[in-house]
Amino acid sequence: MILTTNDILYRIKKALHLSNEEMIKAYALEEYEMTPEHLESLLKRRQDKGFEQCSYEELGVFLDGLVTLKRGPAPKKKDEDEAVELTNNLILKKLRVALNLKEHELQMLFALVDVELSKQQLSALFRKEDHKNFKPCSDELLDTFLEGLDEFYFEGGEEY
Repeated sequence: MILTTNDILYRIKKALHLSNEEMIKAYALEEYEMTPEHLESLLKRRQDKGFEQCSYEELGVFLDGLVTLKRGPAPKKKDEDEAVELTNNLILKKLRVALNLKEHELQMLFALVDVELSKQQLSALFRKEDHKNFKPCSDELLDTFLEGLDEFYFEGGEEY
């Protein structure tokens, strides 16, 4: 399964029960102009009329805004000129930071969808790419994590 940026954005919204207003606020916290109409088009399915592809920049800005929304502003900003490639590992890391997840909580989220990760396997996902024990996060593993998040935050009732 290949996860698209739109899939990831939608799955985070669904798992964390975020309203469109909260998502727009996350963008605004990062000084990014996101209109309700454009957000709607990013949350549509590919086959739906009005679907637009979510850029890596739009997903990255949202994740940064989610961190700010959930945890407050960072004490210092990185160099604004520094472009960082948005990888599955970075998406996982930003979600971990935004939700203030500890190691055992991450293991629990994966376990909810029948994936057992040791402490070493888990920490390898959060290492720098040039570290000898770094492990890339596959689309399948990120998908599993998003499923675990959805399961953990599931409140029952109807889908929206």
